[in-house]
Amino acid sequence: MYFTDRGIEELASRRGQDELSMERLADALRTFVDVHPEFETAIDRLATWLARLDDDESWDPADEPDEPDEPDEKE
Repeated sequence: MYFTDRGIEELASRRGQDELSMERLADALRTFVDVHPEFETAIDRLATWLARLDDDESWDPADEPDEPDEPDEKE
């Protein structure tokens, strides 16, 4: 089990029987990114992957555009 699987296992055990609309999930993801902006890219990729699960062609993260470089801070 990967370290990150512990959160997934907790989610499954605590919320496994819950029904959740995609709109409510999207709102929860937006709230998470508002609180933790450093995870914006990961959450965006997760949301894109979930949105495209049923597509005939599978999603490839290599198809995503590169992240823009952060501008150099000037003193």
